[in-house]
Amino acid sequence: MTLTIYGCYRSRATRNIWLALELGLEFEHVPVIQVYRLPDPMAPDAPLHTRSPEFLAVNPNGHIPAIDDDGFRLWESLAINIYLSRKHGGPLAPADTREEGLAAMWALWAATEVETPALTIMQNRVGKPPEQRDAAAANAAVEALRRPFAVLDEALAKDGYLVGGRFTVADINVAEVMRYAQAAPELFETAPRVKAWLAACQSRPAFREMMRRRELEPA
Repeated sequence: MTLTIYGCYRSRATRNIWLALELGLEFEHVPVIQVYRLPDPMAPDAPLHTRSPEFLAVNPNGHIPAIDDDGFRLWESLAINIYLSRKHGGPLAPADTREEGLAAMWALWAATEVETPALTIMQNRVGKPPEQRDAAAANAAVEALRRPFAVLDEALAKDGYLVGGRFTVADINVAEVMRYAQAAPELFETAPRVKAWLAACQSRPAFREMMRRRELEPA
């Protein structure tokens, strides 16, 4: 049984690697880099990237991450996590159809309600060189996230988790999207349950190991 995860650590592949580490899965990591990060993708010594023919055979959309699980190929990081959790079972996986629905709901919520403004915050507060940052765009994104943060804060009021009163794939998927917003601490100060929940998620050994590996990867 061979699981291959394609994608560099400085990408959404962190979601899948974190989950795989939580589950104790053995996997091969193939570090595919985003093509826009390369000065000359066609150079003979260019690394494997998102427009390389070898990778397009895995994901014809040309985006990372993607997986190959014994010949079963899947892309979209949040869907990959739900698939892997269901395949391998245990407490991270949805326990029944209702939990499966909730896990899918929270994954789609994170992707549609949070990810774009959170990325705008990250890019314009820490990601881009200072001279390229747009403070107005970052501030507008903060305002756009106030309602989603309030929604998540209320959802965590019952027991501190998103699904089933325990840490699950839903927490991993949402936490890795919320991480992009950490450059806006003012959002977390007004959503204390979100702040505590994300800190707990990021204190887990599997997350720390994933981030350790990420820091070793060239920026």
